[in-house]
Amino acid sequence: MALQYGYPKTRKRLFWYDTVMNKSLELSDHHFIRNVLLEEGIDSDAYPFNIPSVSKLEDINFDRAVTFLVGENGSGKSTIIEAIATAAGFNSEGGSKNMNFSTRDTTSSLSKKIRLVQGITKPRTGYFLRAESFYNVASNIESLDASGGGALIGANYGNVPLHHQSHGESFLALINNRFGPNGLYILDEPEAALSPERQLSLLIRIKQLVVEGSQFIIATHSPVLLACPEATIYELSKDGVAKTDYEETRHYNFMLDFLSNHQAYTRRLTGE
Repeated sequence: MALQYGYPKTRKRLFWYDTVMNKSLELSDHHFIRNVLLEEGIDSDAYPFNIPSVSKLEDINFDRAVTFLVGENGSGKSTIIEAIATAAGFNSEGGSKNMNFSTRDTTSSLSKKIRLVQGITKPRTGYFLRAESFYNVASNIESLDASGGGALIGANYGNVPLHHQSHGESFLALINNRFGPNGLYILDEPEAALSPERQLSLLIRIKQLVVEGSQFIIATHSPVLLACPEATIYELSKDGVAKTDYEETRHYNFMLDFLSNHQAYTRRLTGE
């Protein structure tokens, strides 16, 4: 099913959501990455190992087809996601395993100090979406296609060049065209370019791909994405790593409180 680009009315929107989300109440047990092990003898006072969540990395088990890392800025989400993606063979700036380019190497040493515990089968495909550097991925695709010498890579992302679309549209083109069954998808803040409704589209697409045997590891701030049924959520903080329920996350509770009391918040901002 292609991602939808419009929702006529709330009732129809919820019906469509329920239809997809209830396809399978049990998430796939087809996990490509099961957990992560830290190398022994690491200097815990050195970056990034002095980040509490990084030092507790082995507490994160990928026991569901969808695993979320959530936490405040600086909690270590992107550092961990980048390290897992790089250790799994993806380019640190994003893309598929076939992409090999570097705009500016800012990769931490964490990827060299971890070992991924993998399942008995390998993914058919995969992708590392790093929101902040997807522009660089699109530029690399455009450059490779312009050089000739093979099939056009951009065709795998739809019929419209990524740079001819808005940031959000290019994300949707990637997710709708490039992502497929039995894939390993590591996403760093994929909601960054998406409106709340498009985040719902992404959530539904994630569930579709899970039913088709895919695994997702996602760092996010989005309460919409965190609502994914039967996902595992780890909250990262100065205290380390803790598995938590959706309605216990700080992101959910803050957003709920803000929407329920937004006038009180704005009065404080204006000094009233």
